[in-house]
Amino acid sequence: MQESTIQAPRWGLDNIPFEQIDVSKARENEDLFYLVTSASFIEIASDLYTSNLIQHFSGDDDVVRWLEDHWQHEEMRHGYSLRDYALKVWPEFDWQSAYGSFFEEYSSMCTMEEFEPTRGLEMVARCVVETGTATFYTALSQHSTEPVLTGIAARIRAEEVGHYKHFFQYYKHYCQHESPSRWRVLGAIRRRVVEARNSDAEVALWHVYAHRHPGADRTRDRQAFKKMMSGLGKAVKQHYPVSMAAKMVLRPLGLPARVNHVIEGPLSRAASLLLR
Repeated sequence: MQESTIQAPRWGLDNIPFEQIDVSKARENEDLFYLVTSASFIEIASDLYTSNLIQHFSGDDDVVRWLEDHWQHEEMRHGYSLRDYALKVWPEFDWQSAYGSFFEEYSSMCTMEEFEPTRGLEMVARCVVETGTATFYTALSQHSTEPVLTGIAARIRAEEVGHYKHFFQYYKHYCQHESPSRWRVLGAIRRRVVEARNSDAEVALWHVYAHRHPGADRTRDRQAFKKMMSGLGKAVKQHYPVSMAAKMVLRPLGLPARVNHVIEGPLSRAASLLLR
């Protein structure tokens, strides 16, 4: 009898096989709880960030349409996928309450003032942000010991790379009119990289930590929280694609290939140090 060649349908972020999650394997790695839950907060809160971006790019119908029809939808889908995973694996955690306190703080930080002075430079900043998310999910997919989460992270990573490509193409379009110098582009990159050191991720992680440890206080428990953060950084660093990050961050500078080759190594090592 001929063996059947029928295969199970491929799953994606719209039809995740949550029933196949190996809950015990996910729960044995405490890092995954913090990484997944904090990422779900940030991704879902992108709804607010999208509104600010749409206002910033008002009048450019192509950009606004893509933000509304694609970027916002996909970012929110990332968040809800991670949220539902967290609820399945850690049902005892009050996700909604923790997210509510996070959003209260995050919404006060998410303002129009943080955007770059020109649309082209803001697209550079967007490229840096998407570099961060694409490389984070690359690391998460490799750090995960649970197969369904590995698949979710890999699929989100692919979409984040796609977002980077769109923002980069919009940046090139604006360059035709703005012609920013490499120094201005480098300044936009530097500002966004520095901002990442006081990133949304730390705010999200604090609210996850505080709800995981009722009664925690930012001042009194700061040392314990920083220790937890340091442990996460070391765990992710093992899988962080520093070379990929360097290439993506450098691309808007439009440097000659020979120059890129020379500085990619040092930049990769610098990126590695930032994860300590």
